[in-house]
Amino acid sequence: MAEELGKIEKPPVEDFKKGRKLYFIPLIYSNEDVPEDYLEKFNKYWEQVEKQIAELVSKLGEVNRIYHELVAVSGDEGSKTVKELSDRSHKIVQACMEKKAQMEAVEDGDILTEFMDWSRCLIIGLQNPKVVSKVYESYMEIGKKRNEHIARKIDETLKENEIGILLMRENHQVQFPSDIQVFYIAPPALDEIKRWLRERESKSGQEIDQE
Repeated sequence: MAEELGKIEKPPVEDFKKGRKLYFIPLIYSNEDVPEDYLEKFNKYWEQVEKQIAELVSKLGEVNRIYHELVAVSGDEGSKTVKELSDRSHKIVQACMEKKAQMEAVEDGDILTEFMDWSRCLIIGLQNPKVVSKVYESYMEIGKKRNEHIARKIDETLKENEIGILLMRENHQVQFPSDIQVFYIAPPALDEIKRWLRERESKSGQEIDQE
């Protein structure tokens, strides 16, 4: 009898237990000035992330390595840097470190500061086309170096059969080593946040058109 179309059998958990694994968590930030309806979705998102991590840990084992964007130092110093960036991701980092996971420096300090400086140049709104082109070219070049460094650091530090967590914004272009199984953690609240941001952007555009 022919197999039912569209039916895909889930591989057993044992198939995932071997080899290197990386849980990719899209970083969502917040600040004190965000509207209440966004804050509600933001908190729901991180609660769902924590729940999904707990489910993966129960099936595949504890996390061994932690990586966080914008963090160029390891250990407790790295954890302190995360706290300055995001309380919610710091909560995840601390929970993993309490279970003996190692915080790894995933960024290179010089590359990171150069990347951020070129980003600021683009944000301020330059006027001369030649300058804009030059800045954008430099921004893309250092961005490529940054992505390559992040991929290399993960490859060097994540050992055979270990599990890592990477907290990073979703629009990254890091090419992970081919032997690492990447688990994309995307709870339902992530779509809610994206929809909220699209609607807000659309309303802002309409208000500008009406002026």
